[in-house]
Amino acid sequence: MLQDFILPDLGEGIHEGEILEVHVAAGDAVKEGDVVLVVETDKAAVELPSPYTGTVLEIRVGVGDVVHVGEVMIVYEVSNGKEAGAEKTKKEKTAPPEKEKMKPPAAVGASAKKQGPVPASPATRRLARELGVDLHDVSGSGPGGLVTSEDVRAYAKTPQKGVDVEAETSKAEAILEPPPSPTLPDFSKMGPVEQVPLRSIRKVIARKMALSWSQIPHVSHQDQADITDLEKIRKQNQKEVEEHHGKLTLTVFALKAAAAALEAFPRFNSSLDMERGEIIIKKYCHIGVATDTERGLVVPVIRDVNHKDMLELARELSQISQKAREAKLGLEETTGGTFTITNIGSIGGTGFQPIINFPEVAILGLGRARWQPVVSFSGKNDEFSLEPRLMLPLVLAFDHRVLDGAEAARFVNDVKETLERPSRMLFFEQ
Repeated sequence: MLQDFILPDLGEGIHEGEILEVHVAAGDAVKEGDVVLVVETDKAAVELPSPYTGTVLEIRVGVGDVVHVGEVMIVYEVSNGKEAGAEKTKKEKTAPPEKEKMKPPAAVGASAKKQGPVPASPATRRLARELGVDLHDVSGSGPGGLVTSEDVRAYAKTPQKGVDVEAETSKAEAILEPPPSPTLPDFSKMGPVEQVPLRSIRKVIARKMALSWSQIPHVSHQDQADITDLEKIRKQNQKEVEEHHGKLTLTVFALKAAAAALEAFPRFNSSLDMERGEIIIKKYCHIGVATDTERGLVVPVIRDVNHKDMLELARELSQISQKAREAKLGLEETTGGTFTITNIGSIGGTGFQPIINFPEVAILGLGRARWQPVVSFSGKNDEFSLEPRLMLPLVLAFDHRVLDGAEAARFVNDVKETLERPSRMLFFEQ
């Protein structure tokens, strides 16, 4: 029996991937679970295991190919045992019990509905909401009964739903897609050019940045934090942190400061649902850290930052940043972020304007800290003093539909206060 291996729904917002490695050839015998392909998405390099036990008849992809979700990558000749199992599973899915056949459609739906949570990615859940589909009614075709986006679309096409799936899907995608780009002139008529394919992570970055900029009215608030005392503490403790397999960077302090500010100002930890007219405030604090890699910008996510001490954050940030540079991040390490920090200080520059990581509503940028002459005023004798201080540029970009300038100023003031009083941050569990 022939079976197709298609690119599955890999998670939140992922529609395509680039083939990095092909581990099998036509004629190879494989077992279910054997890694046959490695696909790079905007999130990570993902190993894809074989869903079947059998023989590879045809490989329809090669290294460098861009494959979309639902496209066939490998064709198998499935062994008899697997074929029998597949036929049995197919019959169980398509043939309801005799008693159920006698019931009217409404009664069947009511009695057959499953209870409890349904395994599905956030993107699939969002599509189901937009198409008016109850995930409990959908049979999952993915591993372990995972409901995919294709399952939802297929279910929405059934007559009893009465849904124009094409129209509804187009409407949903129009909300999330930026407007089309205008046609460019033929630059080769003006001189030599080199055409580099926009693919893999760079293609996704281009799409997401255009989406964010077109959907979100960006406003920024800028300030500086005096991190003279913080830098002393960082240097005093960095060796001890390294002994615990961590790296005490300025970003670690920023994570802790941002988490405290998000607890004080929860609307910065939200997303805006324009269709429903709701601001969704998240009660969890998962902060993404923009990381520069050879593949492009990657944003690994550190979960529950507000519940971790400095040592835990130093270790986790060091480990997850290394995995990002080596393209070894798992999907669970790149999804679910509620707020983002980007630090370009090690590269240079006096300031920059970060773009919000849609569908978040704010992003905190750190510039390069510099020694500057700072004037201090003493209220007692009306005297001024001048001393060198290490000043860190801060820029907060925020969604003006959800947040206002006064809120942004208070949020940055909170971050500043934490950075300027580093004794508020605990390094180690007692």
